Amino acid sequence: MSAPAEIDLRALADRPFDLLLAIERRCLELVQVGSADGGESSEWVGIGFKLGEETMLVIRDDIREVMMLPDSMSRVPGAKPWVRGLANLRGHLLPVVDLRQYLGGGITKESRAARVLVLNSREFPVGVLVDEVYGFRRFLNSEFSVDIPQMAIGCEAYLSGAFARNNDFWPVFSMSTLLATQDFQHAGEQ
Repeated sequence: MSAPAEIDLRALADRPFDLLLAIERRCLELVQVGSADGGESSEWVGIGFKLGEETMLVIRDDIREVMMLPDSMSRVPGAKPWVRGLANLRGHLLPVVDLRQYLGGGITKESRAARVLVLNSREFPVGVLVDEVYGFRRFLNSEFSVDIPQMAIGCEAYLSGAFARNNDFWPVFSMSTLLATQDFQHAGEQ
């Protein structure tokens, strides 16, 4: 069985439902490819995103969904500046935080490319605002290194390593490490 066909997810930026369908289709194709190969695959799949001028990856299972930046969010009085507000996600309130601002890299501009990564956490539901989402990125496990590259945004404490291919480095951002950070959990001003 051949690898799943590549679809440019950026072409679906203005159609979030179609974007989610394309992402789901890719996931199902990858499961079928892994099953056809006799089980476990030597391929690592993550979601690529942009934070400032940096490109990074997040583990696919850490993200429940990718959504466009909501048109309106309710501000949270007494919250730290990196808390952008509360968004209504199909009737559920979702705190949205500006990841770049939290890491000290400046405020993420509200643009057509900006997206919210909704973390896959029952205990701490939160959306993380990023500059852009590139969609799924696939790497061979052999392309992974625990060496952490120097980053312009101070996020090295949240990186678990990086994938390297053709002189491009894709650091892996650990959302579970972010969620476990006391400062992130206590978003109220003191």
